[in-house]
Amino acid sequence: MKHLIALAIKFAMIAAVLLIILTGFFDVSFADTLLISLALTLIAYAMGDLLIFRRSGERSEQTTRNSIATIADVAVAILVIWLIGEGLVGSGTDVITPAIISGLFIGGGEWFFHQYLDSRVFRNRKSRTTTAA
Repeated sequence: MKHLIALAIKFAMIAAVLLIILTGFFDVSFADTLLISLALTLIAYAMGDLLIFRRSGERSEQTTRNSIATIADVAVAILVIWLIGEGLVGSGTDVITPAIISGLFIGGGEWFFHQYLDSRVFRNRKSRTTTAA
């Protein structure tokens, strides 16, 4: 249940950013924007949050883990928005510029989303310990 709530929050954040930027400023259709938002939410949650953020260090190293995951999320957002946008909108429209702008704004939101994940979704995660032989 915690992951479904986290996915809903992430989708709302991504959809809000993309609706403002893609639909509001770059005239991408509402339906295409929602489709890009859904795809980005699922891909970024699996890669950026479950794999990179959760496994990139000890729980006590939250700032380092957050920085690594946020940079990865920005890169994933730019690529997903650009590639799916090219497929949906067509090659006659500039998609890379709104993809970069959107990716940067989404990255800002991801920084705070990772803090939410640590406090609400992954809080029962035990720190990994290593033993010397």
